[in-house]
Amino acid sequence: MIQRISADVTIIGGGLVGSSAALAMRQAGLAVVLIDKGFCGAQASGVNYGGVRRQGRPPEQLPLSQRAHGIWPRLKALIGIDGEYVPSGHLKLARSEADFAKLEAYAETAKPYGLDLELVSAAALKTRFPWLSATGAGASLCPGDGHANPRLVSPAFARAAEQAGVKVFEQTPVRDVRATGSGFAVLAGENVEIRSRQIVNSAGAWSDTFAAQFGESVPLTRIYPSMVVTEPLPLRLPVSMGEQGGSFYGRQVARGNYVMGGGRGAALADPDFSRPSVTAASSVMQRAIALFPHLANAQVIRFWSGTEAEMPDGNPVIGASQTTPGLFHAFGFCGAGFQIAPAVGEVLSELVATGQSSTPTDAFSIGRFSQAAAQTAVSL
Repeated sequence: MIQRISADVTIIGGGLVGSSAALAMRQAGLAVVLIDKGFCGAQASGVNYGGVRRQGRPPEQLPLSQRAHGIWPRLKALIGIDGEYVPSGHLKLARSEADFAKLEAYAETAKPYGLDLELVSAAALKTRFPWLSATGAGASLCPGDGHANPRLVSPAFARAAEQAGVKVFEQTPVRDVRATGSGFAVLAGENVEIRSRQIVNSAGAWSDTFAAQFGESVPLTRIYPSMVVTEPLPLRLPVSMGEQGGSFYGRQVARGNYVMGGGRGAALADPDFSRPSVTAASSVMQRAIALFPHLANAQVIRFWSGTEAEMPDGNPVIGASQTTPGLFHAFGFCGAGFQIAPAVGEVLSELVATGQSSTPTDAFSIGRFSQAAAQTAVSL
């Protein structure tokens, strides 16, 4: 028997963006259906590093990132758990004078946005961070940044949305979606038919398929993080950290495990899945030992990867469709969507309800790709 549902909004994709949007929309009084072809929060939202980082983002993302910065401390009230969120600070190390100059320039650019970045000279590194064995030309510290556990946070947003009254369908792949003139019709799973006035495409690495159905092709590519976690060790790393221009990032959780990443994994024959790369994992471990020699004999207990979406300009797609009224997009976060996702959810709720957001999103319009294609065609 077909299960027919009417709603104000259908959200395709139950990752952290889709789930946080569902919760925000439900809190705004909208009837919402959230659909995921697998389990909510199991793809990019659940396999990422867990950095809750503003530092290093392009300036156009900083208003959105600042909005998210105000949400993370309220997680327990919002979704029932704190998600192991820790405002530990984020330290970015510069290995060369050229890299430190880039940190200085970024600090100047980011000054109007309130990140409160602190530049640390090479001479002060050892005094300020005696646990850091590597030498460097300096560093930049963002004291309000931190980290959290994506495997807890992402599914918790979906559960909170469901408890608030959102109809959540997991393991329910979308078979067809089309505009009806008065809204949208979605066929999902074996017997679910949804009619809604508006629809949100937040299907992560699979969002380009839905966008193309409405005449909005985008140059989305898939990327696969390569992550490593060690056995629990004595607590020594108090901040989340990365390297300017490098591919290593790491943090230590309260249980003592080091969570580290860098490089890329590899796709499997089934594009829904990927595997860690031996080469990338080995590089991560070698770079970790260079920073923290005490990890030389640590046991690695798990490797993992996942599937994320990347856009060529390093920015996500967020906002209204340029071809279809009532369609909104939110995808392509380039491996850096975890921190800003709760704010993206609020922005989507505002866009759906009023057509505009208090946070600027023009830089993330899907129309920028059609404009770029048109300019390329003219130049040819």
